[in-house]
Amino acid sequence: MSVFTKRIAENLRKIRENKPLVHNITNFVVMNITANVLLACGASPVMAHASNEVEEMVGLADSLVLNIGTLTDDWVITMINAGRCASDQRKPIVLDPVGVGTTSLRTNAARAILFQTWISVVRGNATEILALADKGDGSRRLEAIHSVTDAADDAVRLARELGTTLALTGPTDLVTDGRRTLTVEGGHPFMPYVTGTGCSASALIGAFLSVDSDPVCAAATALAFFGVAGEIAGARADGPGTFLPLLLDALYNLRPEEVAARSRISPI
Repeated sequence: MSVFTKRIAENLRKIRENKPLVHNITNFVVMNITANVLLACGASPVMAHASNEVEEMVGLADSLVLNIGTLTDDWVITMINAGRCASDQRKPIVLDPVGVGTTSLRTNAARAILFQTWISVVRGNATEILALADKGDGSRRLEAIHSVTDAADDAVRLARELGTTLALTGPTDLVTDGRRTLTVEGGHPFMPYVTGTGCSASALIGAFLSVDSDPVCAAATALAFFGVAGEIAGARADGPGTFLPLLLDALYNLRPEEVAARSRISPI
């Protein structure tokens, strides 16, 4: 049993025992699924983006997740203020740079958050990570058009430059802090057809960071857990519509030992 196999079981047990409060400043499209995914895994979600309460909420939370999916100028300011507060309190922060590279607002916002707060993990698809690394192709499409393999070398370099951990998700996930690089196998082809699965992966990383101080391990074990749940749900689902409730059931019912036995995390 690898160290990561042991940690995934330990992390899941801790989440279910401690029910960490995960503060999400996230987009309107995914608030419901994100909250339900966190509840199903055993964490406690809160969705709070009012500028006059985020600092207080950060003080109550165990981790902070910033998602720029439905961004406004006011939300950028709110996210940076919340991120600075979390950074001052040494609380982990996850950034989900949804659609970065498609518009100046998104690209500038993601970079401002990165440079003005202490981000523990950036979770995005390969195209988003390449855009952060100034390696986009200028197509300005919202969906991923690059594979994790395309972005692997740039991700390692960018992680070193930013001093953070990057989690690239796709058919195979990749997690790197520039020194250690892991791949995570799992999931199901239905997952990209359900709005919010990527955003939910970011929220799960926030939950795992609440109980694991190693961002690489927290991100990899969160993604492995999500991947195993996706495999179980996909084996029973007829399509995206039946997949989502089965995914929530799998997240809720999975035992730590079963996740450990089925997870596939490999160093490269």
